[in-house]
Amino acid sequence: MSDQQMFIGGEWTDAADGQRMDVINPATGLSHASVPKGGAQDAERAINTAYDTFYSKSWGKVTNRDRGRILIKAGEYIREHLEEIAKLESMDMGKIYSDSLSDVEEAAFIFEYYGGYATKIQGEIPPMSDGGMALIVKEPAGVCVAITPWNYPIVMASQKVAPAIAAGCTSILKPASDSPSSSLWLAKALEYAGLPKGVLSVLTGPGSSIGATLVKSPKVDVVSLTGSTEVGKWIMKEAADTLKRVTLELGGKSPNIFYADADFQAAVEGACNGVFWNSGEICSAGTRVFVEQSIYDDALNAMVEIAQNRVVGDPLDADTEMGPVVSAKQKETIDHYIEIGKKETRLAGEGKTPEDEKYSGGYWVAPTIFADATNDMVISREEIFGPVMTVIPFKEVEEVIDMANDNPYGLAAAVWTKDIKKGLNTAKALRAGNVWINDTQPAPSEGMWGGYKQSGFGRELGPWGLNDYLEAKQIYINLDEGGDED
Repeated sequence: MSDQQMFIGGEWTDAADGQRMDVINPATGLSHASVPKGGAQDAERAINTAYDTFYSKSWGKVTNRDRGRILIKAGEYIREHLEEIAKLESMDMGKIYSDSLSDVEEAAFIFEYYGGYATKIQGEIPPMSDGGMALIVKEPAGVCVAITPWNYPIVMASQKVAPAIAAGCTSILKPASDSPSSSLWLAKALEYAGLPKGVLSVLTGPGSSIGATLVKSPKVDVVSLTGSTEVGKWIMKEAADTLKRVTLELGGKSPNIFYADADFQAAVEGACNGVFWNSGEICSAGTRVFVEQSIYDDALNAMVEIAQNRVVGDPLDADTEMGPVVSAKQKETIDHYIEIGKKETRLAGEGKTPEDEKYSGGYWVAPTIFADATNDMVISREEIFGPVMTVIPFKEVEEVIDMANDNPYGLAAAVWTKDIKKGLNTAKALRAGNVWINDTQPAPSEGMWGGYKQSGFGRELGPWGLNDYLEAKQIYINLDEGGDED
């Protein structure tokens, strides 16, 4: 078991009141690490440090080239410690080790990507009809707070912290209490890379005390949350008093449309991966699987077979295809929805969980498939955030588009068809921020990510990921040499 400290303004420190909290390995239910249980006093210290640093001459003199070099060097440091960070990620939240490796590598790339972008933030010179000239310049937005979830800890933290630093902002990162370890490694990477003190803080502890202090502070300019819709609504209300800029990437109940003309095997495997990958703890999980009636039985049987044979076990075992869910609380929530599903419709099949005694305290949920569902059922409408698939039959294109859009969420969707015209027309008709055709779940960091409706607003990744960390200022120049003759 490792005892870790949090990072405030360039210093590794314990909580002001000395309290700590355990980080639980969800495969065993036992503690594998300990971190400070920070509170409001720690949050205030981080806010004041970030505020003072942002308005200091020293941070303002760090050039865009130097910011870029720091981010690229931090990315290199993450790559050098790839396996160590990935193991912690798996032990924190149950992600299988191969996926953790991919996530850590992607985090390194995100730092490198925005390291390159630090020198490419450009303004504009719009045409003017009078005798003047305007310069539109981009400036850092100020003090930024990043609140991240437990399902993709290092990736979500990287895609908020890296563009904020590239833009010239100071940042405070609040990782989820269930999975804080890899976020602390980001602080190590940036410290190693020469980031000036005060530019970044990483606070560990409960959101009820830390998060509230960060969101309400008048010294904070931007809040970026990836989390639940419920928390997103709360942040909007609290941020309104100081008119903070808010970016929200929230929940989802994504449709996965399986047309009869699709590549059958690819669509079957894709539908299952879209739900069971990362133990179903994916905000964009394609949990509503709409299957065209003519292939419904064959597709259902094939998906049930995959679910029943999926290897569920220790995330650090190379043969494991799905690990535990993150916590006892999350398991309880998922189990509750499974019981609702059994009352609403037919349980078509479920997989197996580990029988080894050493995993008896873990938080295991088997891959689960409900069949013959309708779009108005609880399990079809509410986000479960676990490995639970709801299969719904359809007959017509217009029918499935209407059902897919009939949901409060709009984060992602998938369409499976060999007819590219049908695929594109379906994608255009879907009210979702991300639509995959003949694939599911890729989120390249060079691209864009964000949702419609109650899945939030604002966009992250790629060049779009910089927008919320930049202000635009117009500087008008009078070019009339004679000046105002009146």
